[in-house]
Amino acid sequence: MRTGEEYEGTTTTLRLLAVLAHPDDESLGYGGILARYAAEGVETNVVTATRGERGWFGDPGENPGLEALGRIREGELRAACRELGVGRLELLGYVDGELDQADPQEAIAKIAEYLREMRPQVVLTFGQDGAYGHPDHIAICQFTTAAVVRAADPGYISPAGHPPHAVSKLYYMADTAEAMAVYQSVFGDLVMHIDGVERRAIGWPEWEITTRVATEEYWPVVWRAVSCHRTQLPGYAALAELPEAQHRALWGSRGLYRAFSTVNGGREREDDIFAGLR
Repeated sequence: MRTGEEYEGTTTTLRLLAVLAHPDDESLGYGGILARYAAEGVETNVVTATRGERGWFGDPGENPGLEALGRIREGELRAACRELGVGRLELLGYVDGELDQADPQEAIAKIAEYLREMRPQVVLTFGQDGAYGHPDHIAICQFTTAAVVRAADPGYISPAGHPPHAVSKLYYMADTAEAMAVYQSVFGDLVMHIDGVERRAIGWPEWEITTRVATEEYWPVVWRAVSCHRTQLPGYAALAELPEAQHRALWGSRGLYRAFSTVNGGREREDDIFAGLR
């Protein structure tokens, strides 16, 4: 399969960057997408904001603590990315659960540097709803969206000297209520209590899904990547017992909202995030 288009006599490699909040977001959220496009020869990269230091599902008395758990989860993340065919993984170094308290200018600048260095045409992140209102997910959406603008600004001087880079397409994760119901049937109710307010998964209307990418073929790859997150497996216990048909239902497609595109548009639903770039 062709992975580039001829522009003025040179071949441009197709590049994809997912900017996410925690270890396991790349597998549970975008595993099928990353596996599919890596298999097709697209250069796939991941930037993760935290090391998931507060994600402990085992006996509270056995929790190794923030620093040690962060190291363990980073190792799990790196193993999962290898399974998915991710070419490069970078971490921003923020603490799990505190991303929405990060200095915005610092976080935006960090992501903008990676955008200028990696030069992806397509960027993926969480939607503005954070999937189920997760503050870290919402923060990474805001920071990434702003960083896309900053990376393209010729007036912004890169500390590392990277030239401006304009992303062609930005996508947000978007699940319908039906898709969320399938997910929650396995993982349980996705709900958080933030500032005394209950936040839960609601889902996007079907008509708002601009893009749906078929990934069913890659469900075994996604499951292997998910299985790398061993500290999280107590929370994923039901997954190990699922029949193949339910795994296919979970990982069979990825809904997205095309936040912007400089190369295509319109009402027709996409089935390829590189539509308009091939």
